[in-house]
Amino acid sequence: MPENVTDTLNASLGGLSLMTVLYALLTLVICLIAVKIILTVLRKILGRSKLDTRVAGYIVSAAKIVLLVITVLIVADQLGIPITSLIALLSVLSLAVTLAIQTVLSNVAGGLVIMASKPFAIGDYVAAGGSEGTVAEIRLTHTFLDSPAGQRIVLPNGSLSGEKVVNYTKLGRRRVEVTVSASYDMPVQKVREAMLNAAGRCEKVLQDPAPAVMVSSYGESSIQYLIHCWCNAADYWGAYFPLTEEIKRCFDEAGVAMTFNHLNIHILDK
Repeated sequence: MPENVTDTLNASLGGLSLMTVLYALLTLVICLIAVKIILTVLRKILGRSKLDTRVAGYIVSAAKIVLLVITVLIVADQLGIPITSLIALLSVLSLAVTLAIQTVLSNVAGGLVIMASKPFAIGDYVAAGGSEGTVAEIRLTHTFLDSPAGQRIVLPNGSLSGEKVVNYTKLGRRRVEVTVSASYDMPVQKVREAMLNAAGRCEKVLQDPAPAVMVSSYGESSIQYLIHCWCNAADYWGAYFPLTEEIKRCFDEAGVAMTFNHLNIHILDK
């Protein structure tokens, strides 16, 4: 190598030789190529798994950040910068950030758990955290429910992932239960037939499995009857309210008396 070229490469620039800078740039290029290859392989592996696409995207993004930090440390070491100090600084910064956004991180972790385990999906009707409604959105930090009353309910994923969640939609069918009372004077079989007739008239009520009527309890002035029947999950309210109304209509047609509390007032003449 000519002396002038050697002298140029060994020339010092701010305490760094040109040779050192070139090696650092070469290392940077190699590291960036390696990062790209690793991320490509990771995407293919996650693409073949059963993970939610959003979870896979978050994993790839996190891996990219980690790989880029490692790249910075490697290049810094090539340039002669003490990486021990950099690692200590990064540790302090990461600790400070973690303490500042620990609630957010808890929600993010909960969101990842929900997206990976899939206890519910968009469109499912669920009860959780003291609220219930149709799942409208599942984000990384929060889940949004639309209640039957037209309310948008926001639930933090951090607490939601650790709570009991009732999914009314997952199995495709829901059981409808209606309790009514009838007089002790009414034969049980007559009341049962009237209630089953009401279930047969409701379009949204499934006949397979067949509806069933049972005596649930004996009150002070009436017998309590409970009807069990099934409907498609999306038709629950379309089955519940018509059935409740149709039972009264069938009782009237069959002459079944529905009891109610009476108050007798006796006026005594002195």
